[in-house]
Amino acid sequence: MRIVTLNESTKSNLLEQLLKRSPASYGTYEQTVNEIIEKVRKEKDDALFEYTAKFDGCEITADSIRVTEEEIKEAYTLIDSELIEVMKKSAANIAKFHQKQVRNSWFSPEEDGSILGMKMLPIEISGVYVPGGKAAYPSSVLMNVIPAKVAGVSRIIMTTPPGKDGKVNPGTLVAADIAGVDEIYKVGGAQAIAAMAFGTQSIPKVDKITGPGNIFVALAKKACFGFVSIDSIAGPSEILVLADETANPRYVAADLLSQAEHDELASAILITTNKELAEKVSEEVEVFTKELSREKIIRASLDNYGYIFVAESMEDAIDAANEIASEHLEILTANPFEVMTKIKNAGAIFLGEYSSEPLGDYFAGPNHILPTNGTARFFSPLNVDDFMKKTSIISYSKAALAKVHKDIELFAEKEGLTAHANSVRVRFESEE
Repeated sequence: MRIVTLNESTKSNLLEQLLKRSPASYGTYEQTVNEIIEKVRKEKDDALFEYTAKFDGCEITADSIRVTEEEIKEAYTLIDSELIEVMKKSAANIAKFHQKQVRNSWFSPEEDGSILGMKMLPIEISGVYVPGGKAAYPSSVLMNVIPAKVAGVSRIIMTTPPGKDGKVNPGTLVAADIAGVDEIYKVGGAQAIAAMAFGTQSIPKVDKITGPGNIFVALAKKACFGFVSIDSIAGPSEILVLADETANPRYVAADLLSQAEHDELASAILITTNKELAEKVSEEVEVFTKELSREKIIRASLDNYGYIFVAESMEDAIDAANEIASEHLEILTANPFEVMTKIKNAGAIFLGEYSSEPLGDYFAGPNHILPTNGTARFFSPLNVDDFMKKTSIISYSKAALAKVHKDIELFAEKEGLTAHANSVRVRFESEE
């Protein structure tokens, strides 16, 4: 991996380079995606069947678009029983973590007769998109579905592309069953997003769509936002490791590669205060890369977006980490908890040498659907609140309104909204 001195110039160049990975740069595909969405809106199921035949090489009908109970039972026989047990343990951890996020409705009555509050309710229907083929990750199914279940969403549907044989990835089906998905439909791509956003004869319109996907899926979610809520427009995966001279270079190298193997656009960055560690990590990266199954992808990722920065001080390293706002941030220092208190922007933070990033991906419980491409500055991981809607509650007695009605009338009149003012004034006209 390239080793670079961290300064304002190299940091600025890095930030500019990383922005090129943003999904906002995918404009060349927008016309195609918009055409797919419009066709699905107009032709509904017929468009889904046509696109599934075209893109997935599979003929589906109204009778075969929904996954059956028999197909789910068959999936259990095709998956290693040990993996099924691990998925169940992971699901329990995810549920336990997200249950701590649940918030209840609240009401605040005052002595003057006014009552203010917030009514918290789950959305009614949630939709999750799950990629097919090599990009089918059962762990993402658990992470998308379980927070919705914890929130109390009463109906959760899933769309995922079928193979040419008309079957769905068995790992996806088992994970969906463990997580509690109610309905699974065999459709993928932008057409699946459009179906969930607007509804067809077979697939219901949902209130929110979550889940990862390719460029076409990302752009479809972006185009449908407003008609339906979405989680985010996720960019390529990324990891940033903050390390000092106490870090184990083999651990650091292994963790960097855990994200570089995702795809050629993935980013793996080390910022360290120790030049010797930087050199050792670079050497270990080369050793590991030769041994790993996705060597070609890893090399492309590191060539494009892999960096080792040597900082003058840990303060400089922390400042850079906050500007980068990485999806995953590992802190491998003598006192990781102290460093963590200075981190303002990160999707998920992993503290200490035994908290490697895959722990969060698969098992610990916090959600692995995280803000990418610097959006951790203003976005959060997927959580229970994403599946809740909040309604404000306002109740005033006559006495409570009497104390403030002239203030309201003045405010409304100064804005030129005399009907607003009159709506309040009319309640006291007999007293004037």
